[in-house]
Amino acid sequence: MVLMNRYLPEYQFEEHHSTVVRAAPGALLDAARAVVRETDPLVNGFIALREFPARGLSLVRRQQQLPSRPFGFEDFTELGRIGKTEMAFGLAGRFWQLSHGLRRVSNATDFDALQGTPKLLLNFVTEPLANSEVKLSTTTRVGCPDKASRRNFTPCWYLIRPVSGLIRKRLLRRIKQRAQTVLRA
Repeated sequence: MVLMNRYLPEYQFEEHHSTVVRAAPGALLDAARAVVRETDPLVNGFIALREFPARGLSLVRRQQQLPSRPFGFEDFTELGRIGKTEMAFGLAGRFWQLSHGLRRVSNATDFDALQGTPKLLLNFVTEPLANSEVKLSTTTRVGCPDKASRRNFTPCWYLIRPVSGLIRKRLLRRIKQRAQTVLRA
């Protein structure tokens, strides 16, 4: 978890999931990169539910509360990769706001330099096991820079965490399927 500790060493919230896959470690990270960039109808459905109140409010008030495009994994920025062992994606914003309060992060340098805004890190780590199997783990961390953002984000975390867990488990299944499909090809 070198990248996790590099980009978000201080955090208040963390979630971890893993699976075992018969695939090459590098192929798993390649699959993770591809799957994170793909559209997933189920994930989009969860996000649409989360955004429903804000979109409804926009219609009533006749003013845009959210971007026209729903929030998704494409909003994450790839921060780095260490060979076949680890890859990290970052996101920054006021996640408790109806609009997610996202801040534009173009690269790892921007992510590092951003101060005063909560940051989220999505990390993938591979760990070779016996019999050509690999443990693929994903960890999500959220770091809030001050008491106010921590106080605002905490209820959001407990509300979204179960769905976030389902999304991460689905993400791992999709990565596993993609990597094993490539292995069979």
